[in-house]
Amino acid sequence: MRGPILFVCQHGSAKSVIAAEHLNRLARQRGLPIRAESAGVEPDAQVPSHVVDGLATEGMDVTGYMPNLVTPARLAAAGLVVSLACDIDPDVFGQTPVERWDDVPAVSDGFAVARDAIVARVERLIAALASGA
Repeated sequence: MRGPILFVCQHGSAKSVIAAEHLNRLARQRGLPIRAESAGVEPDAQVPSHVVDGLATEGMDVTGYMPNLVTPARLAAAGLVVSLACDIDPDVFGQTPVERWDDVPAVSDGFAVARDAIVARVERLIAALASGA
């Protein structure tokens, strides 16, 4: 893959952060040269405390992470863009493949349920990438 996997959600502070952290953890564990980043269409000022706390229980520290804006340059540099229930102008992707995960529950409705859905999707994605599918 030529660039990082870019997970994009509306605020860049929950779904995309959870997805990127878990993908990076799984890639490290499996020795895969894959990395992920997160971004938002309308970034929040910070990651909500329930997301920070939820990830901390799994050994992931995002206390210093600041949500950032998805830009055309970041989209173009990505090897894959995964949109988590947000709209991004398709004209800015160029040749970058895009997946939509619109069925992921809102983190604000319950961290554990959203986390489980995101991790299941991340695990399928990383298995497909590892197998070359």
